[in-house]
Amino acid sequence: MNDGYQSPLSERYASKEMQYIFSPDKKFRTWRKLWIALAETEKELGLPITQEQIDELIEFQDDINYEVAKERERLVRHDVMSHVYAYGQQCPGAKGIIHLGATSCYVGDNTDIIIMTEALGLVRKKLINVLARLADFAEKYKNQPTLAFTHFQPAQPTTVGKRATLWMQELCLDLEDLDHVLSGMKLLGSKGTTGTQASFLELFDGDHEKCRKADQMIAEKMGFKECYPVSGQTYSRKVDTRVVNVLAGIAQSAHKFSNDIRLLQHLKEVEEPFEKNQIGSSAMAYKRNPMRSERIASLANYVMADVMNPMLVASTQWFERTLDDSANKRLSIPEGFLAVDGILDLYLNVVDGLVVYPKVIEKHFMAELPFMATENIMMDAVKAGGDRQELHERIRQLSMEAGKNVKEKGLDNNLLELIAGDSAFGLSMEDLQTAMDPKRYIGRAPEQVDEFLKEIVRPILEKNKEVLGAKAEILV
Repeated sequence: MNDGYQSPLSERYASKEMQYIFSPDKKFRTWRKLWIALAETEKELGLPITQEQIDELIEFQDDINYEVAKERERLVRHDVMSHVYAYGQQCPGAKGIIHLGATSCYVGDNTDIIIMTEALGLVRKKLINVLARLADFAEKYKNQPTLAFTHFQPAQPTTVGKRATLWMQELCLDLEDLDHVLSGMKLLGSKGTTGTQASFLELFDGDHEKCRKADQMIAEKMGFKECYPVSGQTYSRKVDTRVVNVLAGIAQSAHKFSNDIRLLQHLKEVEEPFEKNQIGSSAMAYKRNPMRSERIASLANYVMADVMNPMLVASTQWFERTLDDSANKRLSIPEGFLAVDGILDLYLNVVDGLVVYPKVIEKHFMAELPFMATENIMMDAVKAGGDRQELHERIRQLSMEAGKNVKEKGLDNNLLELIAGDSAFGLSMEDLQTAMDPKRYIGRAPEQVDEFLKEIVRPILEKNKEVLGAKAEILV
């Protein structure tokens, strides 16, 4: 179909698995499961509902007569009652007890919670797999010295693997937030039109305890520990804000990673995967653009901006409910998840295929190392009998001269030659070369990688080993 709008999140970015979670089929199947849970609960609490009626509902729970529902909705303009009608057409014996005592939000809001919970689980799985790939990358390159950058200016060196731990640490923070929100997800339950359970109190002949039990029983049947204790007609829309905040946090972390990769690719030190037949530019055939990382950044911007939607919805709900949340939620929640799903697939794909160029890294490192080694050189000269203050000034002057040669004349860094030729230092070129071992300047970077992996990341991966091994399919 090429004559109507198609969401790029579905066509280009999100996985089939995440798309199904937010599909109409998933939603309407969940509605029917909720109607069965309601009927079972009401039967168990003493209402005149038979097992035959429940069996009939179960028989047709996955056989949804969509055309009947669509035709009915054209007539009554109400999606929930249209599906109640369609279900009743299939289950004539149970027709009178479907949706008994409930309002539309019983299926709508409970389904939203169920779907968001399942989607958070998929996000969690992919996040952990990204952590696993980054852990392998950090382990492999923990000893590879590289220039670190502050303000994107060369700074005290680190290692390639240590830099990867910075990416991982942010994802670990995201995982903490995700687990916190996931552990707190509760169903709306059966609260009625304004949250007072008045219709259920009527059904249960004024038995308050049965009303309380109904919520708990429905929650357990749907795989949840409990329902929110109070509500209006809907669950608090602040729940949506908490969920999308988690998605935005992951987007922030992925964006930062993608920025680093794009800068490193410019330096030709590290490259994202580039396929054999991939075209980098329609005009410049030689180009290898970091398009995956750029796409991560682009989608991440969308998700971070998406945070405002549930904030605005939650803050402007009137009393027990208004319907100005509906259209917004239909867009902002699914698309936030679909975008993060695409982001994590891209993240996984990039890390899986990262190419590191040690020779380029070493070349850049060695070009700057003489400047960074000046303190060690000065200490060596002091040990040989030099004056610390005088040597400090001489190194400052020679560093300025070497920097001028590099920046203004395009020459190589000749600071070592300048120092070797200055009698104040009393050091030969051979003496100075001993200060040029890169590993003297990376501090505890390799050890920090080992410690971080052992104490933080590996326990997470071990605890979640059943979800490891995921592969990411990139459509374009």
